[in-house]
This record gives sequence, C-alpha cells and structure tokens, in this order.
Amino acid sequence: MAADKSEIEARLAQVIDVNMEADLVSGKAIKSIDVDGDRCVIEVQLGYPAAGYFATLAADIRDALDGLGEVDIRISSQIKSHAVQQNLKPLQGIKNIIAVASGKGGVGKSTTAVNLALALQAEGATVGVLDADIYGPSVPRMLGCQGQPESTDGKSLEPMIGHGVQSMSIGYLVEEDTPMIWRGPMVTQALEQLLNDTNWNDVDYLVIDLPPGTGDTQLTLAQRIPVSGAVIVTTPQDIALLDARKGLKMFEKVEVPVLGIVENMSIHICSQCGHAEHIFGEGGGERMSQEHGVELLGALPLDITIREQADGGNPTVAAMKDSQISAIYREIARKTAARLATRARDHSAAFPNIVIQNT
Repeated sequence: MAADKSEIEARLAQVIDVNMEADLVSGKAIKSIDVDGDRCVIEVQLGYPAAGYFATLAADIRDALDGLGEVDIRISSQIKSHAVQQNLKPLQGIKNIIAVASGKGGVGKSTTAVNLALALQAEGATVGVLDADIYGPSVPRMLGCQGQPESTDGKSLEPMIGHGVQSMSIGYLVEEDTPMIWRGPMVTQALEQLLNDTNWNDVDYLVIDLPPGTGDTQLTLAQRIPVSGAVIVTTPQDIALLDARKGLKMFEKVEVPVLGIVENMSIHICSQCGHAEHIFGEGGGERMSQEHGVELLGALPLDITIREQADGGNPTVAAMKDSQISAIYREIARKTAARLATRARDHSAAFPNIVIQNT
C-alpha cells in the first residue's frame, strides 16, 4: 500500500533517536523523502558519528513504516563544527574539541579518554588525542606509539598515529622516566604549543586528556583553547564525586558546556565466581547527573582487562572490538557526540573575510 509524504513524516515523527533523545523529524534528521508509487526512499542524516547505530535505527524506521510499500532507507552522518567560548574560534584542522576531565586522579580518566577517542573513530569520525597532562603523560603508552614526531618545516610537528588516531603529547618529546619539573606558566605554554604547533589533519573531534584538578592547565584550556564541550569522569565513591562536582562547576563558570558524566569502575564482577560487587559505592554518577541536570553518558565496570590493555598499548576498543565493554564505550561516544550535535553550530567558516584596501 502506497502512502503520501505527509503520512510517512507522521510515522517518522514516532521514531526516537535514542542518542539525541528526540524523534527524527523534530531532531531534523530527515534529509529527504522521495515517494514513487509504492516505493519510497528516505535519507536520514545524523549530526554525529553512529556507525554502530545505523542498523538499529533502520530497523526502527522499517517497523514504523510497515505496510507502506517498499522502503529504501539511507543513513549517514555529517559532523559539523560547533560553537566554542566567546571570543574564540575553532582551530584549523579541528572541528570540535572535547575536554575529558576529573576532579581528582586515579579515576581512570586517561583510559576513558583514549577509549572514547577510539570509540568515536569506530563510529566513523576522524579523531585526535591531545595529552594535556604535562607532568604525567600516558597517551603515548596507551596508544602504543614510540619515537618522536616528525617536523617537515622545523616549526610544526606531525601528529603521531596509534590505532588510526592522531595524537600529540609531551611524552613523545622527552624520555618516559624524565620528570617535568616545571612551574605553571611553562606548563600552560607547553600545552598551547602542543595544540597549536601540531598539524592536525581534518579532525572531527580532538579529545583532550586533562590532568586532574582545577588548576592552571584547566584555566588555560577554558580561556585560550576553543572547547566545544567537556566530559567529566568519576567513580561512584563519595570523595571522587565531591571532586568531580568541582570540575563540573569549573566548566560551568567558564561557559564550557558539560556534555555528560562517565562513571568509571561502577561495578566489579569476579572473574572466578561471577559475583557482582559495587566496590566504590553505587549510583553516585546517577545522583550527580540528576542534581546538576547533566546526562550520565554511561557506566563502565572495574575490569582487569581494561587496565592491562591500556598499559599494553592496545586499549579495549581496539583490542576487543566486539566485547561488551567496547559496546559501552561506543554507546558513550555516540551519546557524547549527540549531545554536542544539539549545541549551536559555528558558522565562522561560512563567512568570507572582508579585506579593505586603498587603491
């Protein structure tokens, strides 16, 4: 049975994009609807990478249009550059910067940042990682990268590539066991140089792994680096949540939107007997998200393989692509990018520069 365009639109308005938490019509994901007799072609374009969600979404659309004849569904993603802090513009070669932060150390922030980057890539994005932890750089080891970055012009650096992800870190420029005995101004200058002097190659998302806390580095990031959004990593432990709230409030004060919270080490399942135990407490991330009106993007288990794989330079999303843990990371990546997709877009690149000359 054929249907007209209005009926198709009405049915598509009942299909919910679980990542955007909106229906396809109000979420402006329907690019076109072409009806030809008893056949219709529907083009859906998402504003975030979601390769792992395409099949599920297509199935939901088919169910909604059941009985309306032959349906050809084409789903794609188009990633745009989104607005940053006032008086700042997105950097050349980078569409969006996502800061991954925590209020305190030891919550698995770097492991989460690297796996988030790999998950965004697995969903179809071009991704980079900037290791902003000058005192304790860990990204080189986690991505399995060795050696120093090349410089073709003596002024800029080529990003190192690990598992297909571009990266830059002070760890590439010094020996692994060399301590960085620097004061704050030197650290912030180094961070800006690592970001600005790297030839990032058409990156959709640059994930910045921030050091823990709310000090000089974080302030520099908020004031001088065009950040599209931030992700807060915490554990369910009360002390970790207390510090995570400080990080969240810091981003709010500097007008960087917090895209959501990731609860790490949420539950431990014994590899021997299968007993599940909430070692660091239970439901802390959920309570924090409700108190501050910020989405809980996902909860990750306390699992020895996550640590072993990150230490070995082969993070979970790369090492165990089809595992349940990788599926959680990819769901977090989709939700993070979808939250960013709801933010205002940056249109500066659409306007030409006007130059006035005396002739």
